[in-house]
Amino acid sequence: MKEKMNFDFTRRDFIRATAAGAVGVTLGMNILEGAEPAKKPLNYNPEMEYRRLGRTGLMVSAVCLGGHWKRIDTVVSGGGGINNPDFQKNRYDVVSRCIERGINYIDACTSQEVLAYSRALKGRREKMYLGFSWFEQEMRNPEFRTAEKLLQTLERGMKEAGLDYVDVWRITMHEQSSRHTEGEVEEMMKALQKAKQQGKARFVGFSSHDRPHIKWMIEKYPDVVEVVCTPYTAKTKVLPTDSLFDTVKKYQVGVFGIKPFASNSLFKGNSALNHPEAEEDNKRARLAIRYILCNPAITAPIPGLINIQQVDNVAIAVKERRELDAKETAYLNKAADEMWARLPADYQWLKDWEYV
Repeated sequence: MKEKMNFDFTRRDFIRATAAGAVGVTLGMNILEGAEPAKKPLNYNPEMEYRRLGRTGLMVSAVCLGGHWKRIDTVVSGGGGINNPDFQKNRYDVVSRCIERGINYIDACTSQEVLAYSRALKGRREKMYLGFSWFEQEMRNPEFRTAEKLLQTLERGMKEAGLDYVDVWRITMHEQSSRHTEGEVEEMMKALQKAKQQGKARFVGFSSHDRPHIKWMIEKYPDVVEVVCTPYTAKTKVLPTDSLFDTVKKYQVGVFGIKPFASNSLFKGNSALNHPEAEEDNKRARLAIRYILCNPAITAPIPGLINIQQVDNVAIAVKERRELDAKETAYLNKAADEMWARLPADYQWLKDWEYV
């Protein structure tokens, strides 16, 4: 884990390339007018669709790998301990299939996820972008709500994972991020800005489940916020007026949609390959991915995938016809209603994300 990863360019190259942008931020220049030019998709596969990650210029696969591995015990003996050899093989195999399918971004938001995926990417880091959050020592922890402490977390996590820099540092905020004071938000933005200036993060943003607050942060810090991670499910609809996505499009912010399957509440089975409902659950997953991708403001949904069959299934969804026909729409609406009814008590808040 102490060995450095192989990156497509060095931190020194990155600092040179972004020096002008850092100066622009310092001088208060409006960088929205000069978004990064689109880059050739990393790990390009002609069978995969790629979408621009806001103004970053990164071309990201239309479906990406979320860091979570819920229900891993249905396919891995001993569960999800990152030192479990069976788990390590599972993550390596899943990442390998993602690479084969042209998926090029992993979103890791916990210390265990960062360590697990850094290990799975060892020797082939040039194939994938890696999103980083070490949430245990970020904004959800009151002890880490200053720029200094947040930067220490980034540096500590990078060192432990053997990373020279991260592609996206997206700090995990409290789900209801409006609970943070304006001073705490200011400190977070300072940390994100400084991480870019120092060449530790190529691009930056945050994760929040608080729509009005997300909108406020984008508008108040338009030259800092480049990426947002926020819920978007098979039940989510765009408000006709004053939608969060109006702000996202105006400021060219990339959006990763978390909880696309509502923490697996969309499914009837338990994600085991031999479950009687496995085929129908695969159909539901594909329809949900297609539905979510109908919103061009979503860069990519980021489901947690626990086996190579699930990777294949979401990749197939990207290739299928995008718009759902009347029969498919009725089927998904019924499945989404069942999903809402199955939401556990600690996920009832997702219902607030029906209209965005």
